[in-house]
Amino acid sequence: MTHPYRLHYAPDNASLIIRLTLEEMGLPYDAVLVDRSTQAQRSAPYLALNPHGRIPVLETPDGAIFETGAILLWLADRHRALFPAPDHPDRGDALKWLFFLSNTLHAELRMLFYPALYIGPNPAHHGALRDGLQASLGTHLARLDAVAGAGHAWLGGASPTVLDFYLATCLRWIALYPRDRPGWWDRDSTPHLAALCASVEMRPATRACAMAEGLGDRPFTAPDYPNPTKGSAT
Repeated sequence: MTHPYRLHYAPDNASLIIRLTLEEMGLPYDAVLVDRSTQAQRSAPYLALNPHGRIPVLETPDGAIFETGAILLWLADRHRALFPAPDHPDRGDALKWLFFLSNTLHAELRMLFYPALYIGPNPAHHGALRDGLQASLGTHLARLDAVAGAGHAWLGGASPTVLDFYLATCLRWIALYPRDRPGWWDRDSTPHLAALCASVEMRPATRACAMAEGLGDRPFTAPDYPNPTKGSAT
């Protein structure tokens, strides 16, 4: 590797969360495109890095890491940045919400966006699943809005953390997908999350990632579909 880290990415995928973190930490890395238009994530070389065929993978001096939450926590602990340290009194609270984003919010978004992967190809069943998920996600977002407005340093605070980057990216996707259900989330109903998105958008790391992945000038406050110069988001 030219740099100590190699990020396997696709535009506007979960790799964006890792890219934002690497940029915010000022860490040098190589960005390696995983071309979803050719199903490169299912290729033998990529499956050797992540047998689940999901994006992202971060190659490190200690080996390849997959799963977004695992990569974020590894980077934060390795570089003592953007997350409470193991001996910090806020560590437990930050951990539980990081795992909530990873295990609950992000997981439900995958089902919302790709229902056929979970309940089969019959579109007659997809609507009911999506209705239930949108109701569930609305409850999650209301709770996250309350947490973001509670004055914690680790979410919605004065300086960004990996939680802010993770949540802002999920909120971006919520504003755009599913394509046949636009506008199902009312951003005005969660003002603290809207403020979090505006704060993250102001970071130089966001501008760098938006330029690299074709996300436009307002990727978190007025999201639009990606227009990357190479690769495909889907």
